[in-house]
Amino acid sequence: MSKFLSAAASSVVALAIATSASAQTAPAAAPAAPAITHGPALPGVCILSTPGAVGGSQVGKAVNARLQTIAQQVEAELRGERTALENEGKALDAKKATTAQDALEQQAAALQVKANAWQRKAQLRQREVEATEQKAMSRIYQEMDTPIKQAYQAAKCSILVDREGVLLANPAMDITPAVVTALDARIKTLTFDRERLDQQLPGAAALQPSNK
Repeated sequence: MSKFLSAAASSVVALAIATSASAQTAPAAAPAAPAITHGPALPGVCILSTPGAVGGSQVGKAVNARLQTIAQQVEAELRGERTALENEGKALDAKKATTAQDALEQQAAALQVKANAWQRKAQLRQREVEATEQKAMSRIYQEMDTPIKQAYQAAKCSILVDREGVLLANPAMDITPAVVTALDARIKTLTFDRERLDQQLPGAAALQPSNK
């Protein structure tokens, strides 16, 4: 009977990596590249790595850590419930020789109902983690708008180019470090809990910024 959980179990595996892989931190460090000699910086042309700014900022790191904690809590919750269902299935298997067929079928059907409910819950929890991440990242991008404009003006930029779409550029044109500095001065962390999609309440508390 424990095999009925095999399809649902994949939800836990997906949930375990849902947040840590998508917390929008800076990309993993690439292998060391050969030294490059850049041409002169182009006056008025600036570049910015938004993921790099988020990942390098204090608030970005705090949000990433909190999202990982939430994902781990959800995974632990689902794993405990899955283990209980698997044990119930094993116990039912052990009663095959001593239990009437119709009674076995009724108990198996009841167990399947529980397994289906667990799978729906796992899918719901994954959506909640994703919604939590989206809300937190939206707040960071909102807070980063002013630091971007400040760095843009301080560097006397005429145009700002997304660094993710540029193969190579003179680092002197990169305002990402300046944006990180300004963002750190503006906000250092966010306090939030997992979104509850099954019990959305009017007037729910918004994400609260903190500069402590």
